Amino acid sequence: MGEQSRVRKFCSVRKSTVAVTKQFIISLCTRSAPTGATAFDVRGTPGVDVYIVHNPQVVKVPSCVPRWPLDARVEVVVTMEMPSNNVNDDKVMCSFSFVDFADISLDADITRSGTVKRGTIDKKNWTWGPDGHGAVLLVNCDRDNPDSTHPDNADFSVRCYADLKDMSLMILTAQGPEAVFADHKLVLHVSKSDADKVGVFHSSGNGHLCHFEHVLGSDELSYVVERDSGQEETIFYVEGLAFPDADFSGLVSFHVTLMDVPAKNLPETPIFTDTVVFRVAPWIMTPNILQPLEVFVCSTSDNVEFVAAVAKLTKKSKCKLIICPELENRGDRWIQDEMEFGYVQAPHKAFPVVFDSPRNGQLKDFPFKSILVGGFIYLLAETSLLGSSIPAADLMDEFGEVTVNLLSDSVSLSVKWGQLYVLSLLFSRTGGRRMTKVVKDFLCAQQVQSPVELFADWLYVGHVDEFMSFVPAPGRQGFRLLLASPSACYQLFKEKQEEGYGDAVMFEGKMPFLSLLTRRGASPSCIDWNRDILKRELGLTERDIIDIPQLFRLLEKEAHAFFPDMVNMLVLGKHLGIPKPFGPIIKGKCCLEAKVRSLLEPLGLACTFINDYFSYHLYLGEVHCGTNARRKPFSFKWWNMSP
Repeated sequence: MGEQSRVRKFCSVRKSTVAVTKQFIISLCTRSAPTGATAFDVRGTPGVDVYIVHNPQVVKVPSCVPRWPLDARVEVVVTMEMPSNNVNDDKVMCSFSFVDFADISLDADITRSGTVKRGTIDKKNWTWGPDGHGAVLLVNCDRDNPDSTHPDNADFSVRCYADLKDMSLMILTAQGPEAVFADHKLVLHVSKSDADKVGVFHSSGNGHLCHFEHVLGSDELSYVVERDSGQEETIFYVEGLAFPDADFSGLVSFHVTLMDVPAKNLPETPIFTDTVVFRVAPWIMTPNILQPLEVFVCSTSDNVEFVAAVAKLTKKSKCKLIICPELENRGDRWIQDEMEFGYVQAPHKAFPVVFDSPRNGQLKDFPFKSILVGGFIYLLAETSLLGSSIPAADLMDEFGEVTVNLLSDSVSLSVKWGQLYVLSLLFSRTGGRRMTKVVKDFLCAQQVQSPVELFADWLYVGHVDEFMSFVPAPGRQGFRLLLASPSACYQLFKEKQEEGYGDAVMFEGKMPFLSLLTRRGASPSCIDWNRDILKRELGLTERDIIDIPQLFRLLEKEAHAFFPDMVNMLVLGKHLGIPKPFGPIIKGKCCLEAKVRSLLEPLGLACTFINDYFSYHLYLGEVHCGTNARRKPFSFKWWNMSP
């Protein structure tokens, strides 16, 4: 290494040293350090290179901050390639740190108890399950201020105190000598990749709304925290801006860093960083078996009797009925296809969220203009929220094809949650349809409702509610799967023929049902295909499935219901609104209705048959297609599952 000069550094005295050689050593003695100092940092001005020499078996390299322990076995080697131009041009500066330097912690509700506990550990990792930990963040997509024209998370201001309740608390605790914070800087920051997913507000005053400042998110990546003398806590409010998606896992990290502010012309140096991770709460669909709260239906010039029948059913089930008038629906009666109700949930708050279909029919403005006023919404059709453009929607993007089902603990699958059924073609067919990729990717990214792909492309409309539904029922599963069954229908008709009722007629006297026994319609093999998938994926047995008599006929090589499709029903607790099938009248009763009652009423279900023939069936839809329901959330907390 060549000749070296050794210089003893006394930090309590300003000392100048002349080094004749290009390299010299500074020895840092513990007795020469300030009282209480336990570590040091050393830096040189431009042109001066500084190296630390130590025995790695005795003195370990600092893992997170550039501070070295005061130890006789640590030496500082200083080298200079060129001599100084003037006296005091080149300097080596040493700073010391102390054990009681400061206590800095960035905390959130990582225990998921609804409150923030200070000084928690392992905040960088987010884990699932009942023994898991990690903070939860809500996408603040409601509109608490009725005077606002857009969702709250599209605003960089806090308009009302209710808006704050949708946000998650994040608390910065900074304790220590005031001199420490006078010489250093606290910086709250977020990575550029996360900045468009979150927004952070800081109350800079006495709690008045005008004093809530937007400090992080969008183009703001860092914020210097100003502390008043003696202030130990700084409170931030955090909101989500985007749901998990194909290019976003849902995890967001916030950091607070204590920066050393050195003399002029030297860079700031991080001394300590604390990090807390949030997961953005997923959007969760609600299945038929959950308790209904509100029912939606469109009023048109030809469905007065239908709306009246739905109103009676909602009264029985003690639900609120919301009628979308023709002035708003503009003749679009398919409210099930326009939107899907769900919710988001954090330990401190839950609220309903509407998933707006990109179908963009005449009902396209209803979710935003009418439901957002008193409820909540997530607009899939807004490309700014998804970060990508959405192709022209077809029937696959309507929500008749999506339904969910609750799994109980006894199901053999690893999840104790709902299954989300996403329509998708399982084998190739010329001209086969698939759900738009951006919609499917979004549903998959929520994680808590595992997708199961079913085949519905054999149907003219192509929605799974044309051949299946779920109803609440006692037993190990807590539900029964209803499947439309041509085989069960033919068997029923054959039984009635053998009983001597071959002359009975359907559709109130317009067609002898006997003629149907020789006119086979759509094959039941497509339904059987889906039956096998559902049994395998949900761990179902034949005892969990009820076959509902139903016939389909072909229309341009695709099938639709021959008579009103009874599985396409509205489920309101134990009350079922079933399309009236107009089957053969035997002993004064429709034998199809009687058969369905015999299958469902022993389960404690009440069957109400609703005439939708002219107002919905002839337009290739039924009761479920023409209604929608908002339901209570699951009692099971989504973060307690293991996807």
